[in-house]
Amino acid sequence: MSSSMEPIELIAGLGNPGEKYAKTRHNAGFWFLDRIAAQNGATFRPVSRLLGEACDAMVAGRRVRLLKPATFMNRSGQSIAATLSYFKIPAERLLVVHDEIDLPSGTIRLKHAGGHGGHNGVRDIIAHLGAQAFARLRIGVGHPGQREEVIGHVLHRAGNAEQVEVDAAIELGLRELPGIVRGDLRAAMNVLNQRKRASQETPSDSGGQSL
Repeated sequence: MSSSMEPIELIAGLGNPGEKYAKTRHNAGFWFLDRIAAQNGATFRPVSRLLGEACDAMVAGRRVRLLKPATFMNRSGQSIAATLSYFKIPAERLLVVHDEIDLPSGTIRLKHAGGHGGHNGVRDIIAHLGAQAFARLRIGVGHPGQREEVIGHVLHRAGNAEQVEVDAAIELGLRELPGIVRGDLRAAMNVLNQRKRASQETPSDSGGQSL
């Protein structure tokens, strides 16, 4: 694995549009982008040509575009492909943030390239881009235990204790985001991929890092 990758120009969070889904586990990618926007004082607005809601933010001194597809999870690739094409951004400068049932709540992992791992949103992105060479930030939401329960699990809200863990993982990811945006993959992986849970934080880790 290379120690660096291309700097990030587009961060796309995956989820489903509308109030019905806003607080469900499948929208963890949207939650992450909402936190970036809030820290920048930015507001998402519908952009029809991008098939989603978008805004700009400053991260690590760089302007990045934030995108929340409005095409529903299983068609995320339509919006992301349209956005990359419109702004002439190569797939290598894309970061996709999404929920991950194969990780326990409270964990967050960074991955560069590879397959879709069974995630339908990522599957559609790969299909539309014809490429796998983009970064993914995977937010653990836990597995319900049975395959037939997965859809119900991701389309329902987390319990209070679980939500606290997911929120802590998101905050940890946000602190490493400047490095990711700069393209320093290894340093971010060393932090995110070594922890079993965000609750492993020590007091010295808790100082916030500006986006």
